[in-house]
Amino acid sequence: MKQRIATGLGAGLLFAAAAVLGGWYYNVLLLLLAIIGFYEYVRLNDMKLGHPLVLGGYAGLAAIVFPWEQTGLSGFPVHEVIWPLAALLLAVTVLTKNRATLDGASLLLMGVVYIGFGFAAMIDVRDAEPNGLFWTALAFGSIWASDTGAYFAGRRFGRTKLWPAISPNKTVEGAIGGVLAALAVAVAFALAAPDWLSVGRALLIGLAASVAGQIGDLIQSAYKRLRGVKDTGRLLPGHGGVLDRCDSWLIVFPLLVLTGLIPPS
Repeated sequence: MKQRIATGLGAGLLFAAAAVLGGWYYNVLLLLLAIIGFYEYVRLNDMKLGHPLVLGGYAGLAAIVFPWEQTGLSGFPVHEVIWPLAALLLAVTVLTKNRATLDGASLLLMGVVYIGFGFAAMIDVRDAEPNGLFWTALAFGSIWASDTGAYFAGRRFGRTKLWPAISPNKTVEGAIGGVLAALAVAVAFALAAPDWLSVGRALLIGLAASVAGQIGDLIQSAYKRLRGVKDTGRLLPGHGGVLDRCDSWLIVFPLLVLTGLIPPS
């Protein structure tokens, strides 16, 4: 437990500092997390790092997550990454005479989209002008409030299992507690900055962050159960890997950006 707390505090402080500083500090950190997260995804699917499909996946991930605008270059629209990447991975299956399988290509394409666009959305929100730090803090605050509220509400009131086949410790009461905690934090942001955020919009953000975040957690739990592993990696002792810690983020940020609840850059 002491190791878990120490690791959590250290990683949390590093991440918070990078988020406050913004720019290259934050964007490079997220790019590194994306690279490590994709490596964990590759390992979960029993693929070798030097496999041609994996190398193609890393190329697609870099194209999506790399902060091109800060180098003076324009980024890549979605269709300018996804279609060429799909075509490249399919071509690899042909060139290797199906030693690289279609199933493998499909899995890696999904991993690039899931991980790449999740981290890219986090970068877009932080780079939003003029209040990127506010929107970033709001999103993460809602996610973490949901996690904390769900944990304590589940311990105190949990009776009804939410989805025991996937995550036996989660309860309906805990999930409701998570939603209420996220709503409270989001409303606090609205009251602190009424010119930037209305209470109504804050409630929608808090609700979306909590529900989508809990779904993201269940998605990762289901995938780990399918692969027969406890954690996706060992980057953070006591906490697991990048995908273990960022599962909610990867679903929440793209959802908030796509719905327009939080403006992208």
